[in-house]
Amino acid sequence: MKTLTVNLGERSYPIHIGAGLIDRAELLQPHIPTAQVMVVTNETVAPLYLQRVLDALPGRDTATLVLPDGETYKSMDSAMRVFDELLTLRYSRDATLIALGGGVIGDLVGFAAACYQRGVPFIQIPTTLLAQVDSSVGGKTAVNHPRGKNMIGAFYQPQCVLADTAVLSTLPDRELSAGLAEVIKYGLIRDLDFFIWLEANLDSLLARDAQALAYAIERSCINKAEVVAADEKEAGERATLNLGHTFGHAIETGAGYGAVLHGEAVAIGMCQAADLSRRLGHLSEDDVNRIVSLLRRARLPITPPAALSTQTLLDLMAVDKKNLGGKLRLILLESIGRATLPTSVDLELLRATLDEYGRN
Repeated sequence: MKTLTVNLGERSYPIHIGAGLIDRAELLQPHIPTAQVMVVTNETVAPLYLQRVLDALPGRDTATLVLPDGETYKSMDSAMRVFDELLTLRYSRDATLIALGGGVIGDLVGFAAACYQRGVPFIQIPTTLLAQVDSSVGGKTAVNHPRGKNMIGAFYQPQCVLADTAVLSTLPDRELSAGLAEVIKYGLIRDLDFFIWLEANLDSLLARDAQALAYAIERSCINKAEVVAADEKEAGERATLNLGHTFGHAIETGAGYGAVLHGEAVAIGMCQAADLSRRLGHLSEDDVNRIVSLLRRARLPITPPAALSTQTLLDLMAVDKKNLGGKLRLILLESIGRATLPTSVDLELLRATLDEYGRN
């Protein structure tokens, strides 16, 4: 097991990474400061791992809530289901929520924890690669709105993150690839050596080599933890973690939540960001091809669904949270391994990327 720390003073917390951690009560119990516990999961994960988590919580007043699976359920209606259950059980502020699932469950439960009685503790037990390397770390919690992804949320840090690498054995291939998009992102924005390692070891990751996966998760979490510790509320450097996300969120919203997985949309968005960076003179054609090649090898899409027009994507991108003063701002690349802070972009160059990218 590896243990990392997200350094946020009194709100610091550990990230435990390793195989078989989901059964280890000693990793959970110190981070549950309350008598009441509710584990929230979904219909896919519950048959696989819920009982194992409950077995690690002896002597607690423990309840469970099993929600439908899918991005479409990352909604205010689902948050209300969590609140309804807590109130029906008469759970007070002396309650801890445990999010057992992928990014949808993690974001939703974190948001509910931030809101319920003005804040109760919560723990992340991520069960997808994407959640283990990204969404479970850093305290971004949210639900979606029909007009934009993650538009209703809060910064709210967990008590701990328990990333059990063994659960990835049940992850569908498509979900594994979606997670690799966020792994590749870290190499692109701030860790050139990691990007080079990914080029050399991608086949091992796709084959679910335990050692390679553990290293990729650890390296990703190190990068995420460093950024969050330096800029918790996204006033500066943390925004670079959103490489490809403004494009990607527009694709997810436009296609309908769940039609394109988050990691798939981010992969497309990173290709578009790389192309726009080339048009601005930051990347060479070879750089772009290198990025696109790695994403293709990870079995990820590199162009948006044909039904999404340039104007549709522009309209959806206009409501992105990083925009300021009505101007669209994007995270781009200065080079492979170095991202820009949010940058206002020329609309015609952006339109050219959306019009032409991927048609070759």
